[in-house]
Amino acid sequence: MPNTIVSHLASGCVAALLGAGATYVSLTRSIGEDSNPDVAAAEVPAEAAGNALQTLLFETTMDDVLGRVAMVREFERRPGTGGTPHRHPGSHTFGYVLEGTYEVQVDDGPLQRLQPGETFYEPPGALHAVSRNGSSTEAVRYLVFTVSDPTLPATVPE
Repeated sequence: MPNTIVSHLASGCVAALLGAGATYVSLTRSIGEDSNPDVAAAEVPAEAAGNALQTLLFETTMDDVLGRVAMVREFERRPGTGGTPHRHPGSHTFGYVLEGTYEVQVDDGPLQRLQPGETFYEPPGALHAVSRNGSSTEAVRYLVFTVSDPTLPATVPE
């Protein structure tokens, strides 16, 4: 019973953070990030993010949770692009599709074609076998929320 309560609490926190991130992205897209000088988003070039434009929206070290680092990032992939298979050894990874179609496959699971409002999860060390834009004509945008062990590599190519 206590494990069930903890897992529900953790799931609720992740859902709240993903919802807050989606709201943030929607608001900054509609009013413009320059209108709020307190918001700083760091963009990573597409080449460094595996053919995806990556924007760091939030990052904090959770000192009361074994020093884990929580991050919320927005990704945008051009039509027809994708990443190579990889793993995130120390990260719980949660995703939320904002626009377009995102194709994802974790380990030997089924290939998922996710639409706006749909989510995915990768446990630490799982093979992210497929990560690509499911459209040859439209970009895809999605949020990624991670809780990571900073002593382990962020990404390991397969």
